[in-house]
Amino acid sequence: MNDTPVRAAGCVLWRRSPVDGDLEVCLVHRPKYDDWSHPKGKLKRGEDAVTGALREVAEETGYAARLGGELSTALYYANGRPKQVRYWAGEAGAGHFTPNHEVDRILWLRPQEARRRLTQPRDAELVDELLAALHNAP
Repeated sequence: MNDTPVRAAGCVLWRRSPVDGDLEVCLVHRPKYDDWSHPKGKLKRGEDAVTGALREVAEETGYAARLGGELSTALYYANGRPKQVRYWAGEAGAGHFTPNHEVDRILWLRPQEARRRLTQPRDAELVDELLAALHNAP
């Protein structure tokens, strides 16, 4: 059995609503797993976590992200192997979503709605961390 963690990275992607200026969090729907999560993915060989997080957000959502503070690292088992996912707060910049084979839909939701829609409880906790980080930002 391979105990070396699969390394991955992603963001809790957020923006101000173009309609009312309220905070919105982006969730991605992965048809392969039929789940809602934050944009994330495995690092390429030799890729650092920051670069990987930015690449994955762009690939999965179509949006460029400006990284803020690092959030908690998720540790769990996937397909019998340990997985380590480093997350950052990421403010959405320019972009446009185009459905693809990995992600067929995205939603921009208010934080409480995002917490309810996320499939994994550990992902909901990251929304709380984002809110605390934004609240404490200078």
